[in-house]
Amino acid sequence: MSRRQPINLSVAAIGAVVVGLLAAACSPNASAPSSASSSTSSAAPTALNVGLGYIPSVQFAAFYRADQAGYYAAEGLKITFQNAIDADLVPKVGAGTLDLGLSDGTSVIPAVSQGVPIKSIATIYAKFPSIVFAKASSGITDADGLVGKKLGIPGKYGSSWIMLQALLASRHHTTADLTIVEYPDFGQGAAVAKGAVDAATGFDNNEPVQLALTGEQVTVLRVDDVTPLPGPGIIVGTATLGAKRAAVAGFVRATLKAMNEIAATPSIGVDAAIKAVPDLASNRPLQEAILAATIADWRPSGAAAGSPISGAVDSAAWAKTVTFMTSLGLVPKPVTTTDLVDTTVATGS
Repeated sequence: MSRRQPINLSVAAIGAVVVGLLAAACSPNASAPSSASSSTSSAAPTALNVGLGYIPSVQFAAFYRADQAGYYAAEGLKITFQNAIDADLVPKVGAGTLDLGLSDGTSVIPAVSQGVPIKSIATIYAKFPSIVFAKASSGITDADGLVGKKLGIPGKYGSSWIMLQALLASRHHTTADLTIVEYPDFGQGAAVAKGAVDAATGFDNNEPVQLALTGEQVTVLRVDDVTPLPGPGIIVGTATLGAKRAAVAGFVRATLKAMNEIAATPSIGVDAAIKAVPDLASNRPLQEAILAATIADWRPSGAAAGSPISGAVDSAAWAKTVTFMTSLGLVPKPVTTTDLVDTTVATGS
């Protein structure tokens, strides 16, 4: 079973790396985005470095498709992809080392609260992908069923930890009401399969998909109905957004074009992912299943299967998440949605 790095980083992790990066960004010798690079032309495309997170995967099929099909080039862009965990990606986007990246609200909010100059500009995952899963045979069907059980988690940090607290709080429970077993090697999915734990945190387009493909019936508990935690979206440094706004908007348009194309014909996405990462071809059925779960996350709950994917940012959901994370002590300094998001890039307004 493959292992995914958690989507976001803890407050402590941000604080450990941000000070040095921001100090470097503000020093006289630090490179700053050039305003001249915001203009696009066929002779001199605008270069954008994009951090996709952790390892190359079919989950990033829309980005691979937009690049391979020339959608980014048509916007006057030259794209370079990099893969990095959030602990590296978020501060690098803030410092301008990366132009764009993927991160969710549980990373962006504490980072901005500590002075990292980033904004979320387009929604990729309208559903929050961090979930709790268990074998159906466990009898766990809701948060009440977790009480007294063993639950596997990579660690007490990040999106999975925040999601778990929200899920339990919806039934007036806390993490003290169950036994937490930490798997720093991200082996909690295998632990569920072997019966070493009753349930585990994971991502709805990863561990439960793989477990289901073994023939096991799987129960998935989502946090979406409890509190609307913003899922992964495109983030950008505020300096980069100011200097390269047209290029950034073009990147968003091209990515959304590919997302809608793949949502209509998923095989296009699998083909693009295999072209970008040839090793994925060794198990195409698995890649198809992961991509199907990923596409389902691109649309909000209740949206029709064929409805357009707009990338719109839900400011109300961000505001609710700020309130919830503040209650957990994870927002050191007050922030507003204006500090966190720019809703105009995805909409073109």
